[in-house]
Amino acid sequence: MDWNFVLLILSFFVIATLYSSVGFGGGSSYLALLALFLPNFLEIKSTALLCNLVVVSGGTYLFIKEGLFNLKKFLPLALCSVPAAFLGAMVPLKQASFFICLGGVLAFSGFLLVLQFFTQPVAQRIQYGHHSRLFNLLLGTGSGFVSGLVGIGGGILLSPVLHLLRWADARTIAALASFFILVNSIAGLLGQVAGGNFKADLSLLAPLLLAVLVGGQLGTRISLRRIKPQAVKGLTGVFVLFIGLKLVFSYL
Repeated sequence: MDWNFVLLILSFFVIATLYSSVGFGGGSSYLALLALFLPNFLEIKSTALLCNLVVVSGGTYLFIKEGLFNLKKFLPLALCSVPAAFLGAMVPLKQASFFICLGGVLAFSGFLLVLQFFTQPVAQRIQYGHHSRLFNLLLGTGSGFVSGLVGIGGGILLSPVLHLLRWADARTIAALASFFILVNSIAGLLGQVAGGNFKADLSLLAPLLLAVLVGGQLGTRISLRRIKPQAVKGLTGVFVLFIGLKLVFSYL
């Protein structure tokens, strides 16, 4: 038995549990771990997106079931992000450029999550604001394109921005992040196929998908029981910031 592979499966389960508890798919950490195991960065992107898709599909269903799905608020962000994610996934990147872009996105996302961790207590005392349709369209388009470019769902980039802007309450943003990652992961995968960049090994993929399916269901149920995920976000932010900076400095 390859114990490194067993450790990878267990790590994916833990990541899916933690990330789904705050509405994320875990794509950023899947990418970071797969970079240690797989030499082909195209396979890394495809595998991470498929795992993302499995986690947030179940999460989105549970959020809808709980009545947290607000189509009127979600649609402006999601509609413009889908074609942007598709186009981003078709952009050909060399391996070094891919990891530098990925590292930059992760470092920025991690910084926002850490910032959110320290500002959330203040934000909770302030009434949620309303932002223009144009702002939502621009935010959705930008997040979607970046998510397709580096092979993540984009929720880890979008969610902390929305929290800092007090766009909605925490559970609504978690539901949006899950749906946002779902549609962008689908668009990103289609873009990879259209651009000839899709690559996956079923023998590796199947156990990883099972691990994140179980972990994702567990994490979403934890979130719906109103367990405060603030510490999870803070730790996630530190981890993602560290991985992002490490990737940037390694490939520059």
